[in-house]
Amino acid sequence: MEKIKFALVTGGSRGIGRETCIKLSKELGYSVLINYQANQNAAEETLKAIEANGGNGEILQFDVNDKKEVEARLNNWKESHTEAVIEVIVNNAGITRDGLLMWMENDDWSTVLNTTLNGFYNVTRTLIQDLLKNRYGRIINVASVSGMKGTPGQVNYSAAKAGLIGATKALAQEIAKRNITVNAVAPGFIETDMTHDLDQSELKKLVPLNRFGKAEEVADLICFLASPKSSYITGETININGGIYA
Repeated sequence: MEKIKFALVTGGSRGIGRETCIKLSKELGYSVLINYQANQNAAEETLKAIEANGGNGEILQFDVNDKKEVEARLNNWKESHTEAVIEVIVNNAGITRDGLLMWMENDDWSTVLNTTLNGFYNVTRTLIQDLLKNRYGRIINVASVSGMKGTPGQVNYSAAKAGLIGATKALAQEIAKRNITVNAVAPGFIETDMTHDLDQSELKKLVPLNRFGKAEEVADLICFLASPKSSYITGETININGGIYA
């Protein structure tokens, strides 16, 4: 009996994560595990959007930065879903705590790095044995243009996303022989809650395409990397930023 194939999206309740959940279900036919930390209503709305398109999914609450919680929630889920297999992992959870380094508090530094890097480690480490056993998988890490070129006022965020890009390159080489690809996407200015308070009229002048991107455009790229069509692409970081950094 063929197992039900799941995709897990961390930070899947809003923005890029939400659109990724919807597209993974609609376009690739995955059942989707929608991870969220605090906003249960948003996660349930994402699940309703998936179901409205005829798809299936579940919401799963945990803080990606809490290793024990991640392991407990995912292992409990696996024990109660023996008929299922998670074959796509989208490490999307991340936060910003912007400010100049000279005034940056310890917590602003550590929280941003821990959410991105520990989150990647905790989730991927918990599930990687299953991918290796099944000899198939797709791991997609959501980085940022900040991790590619650095952004003033975001030393913490830039460091976290640059670290994620380095991890992507290394892990890709470790597990490629098992038919598991590991790639990153690096969005620029995207219309989400995270960029809601930014002055778009000024910032879009920095973008050759003269606009902010849409969350669904990033989700389209993630879906491609999660599909069989991307089977010979691994260890890559693909910019999606309207030409702001090429």
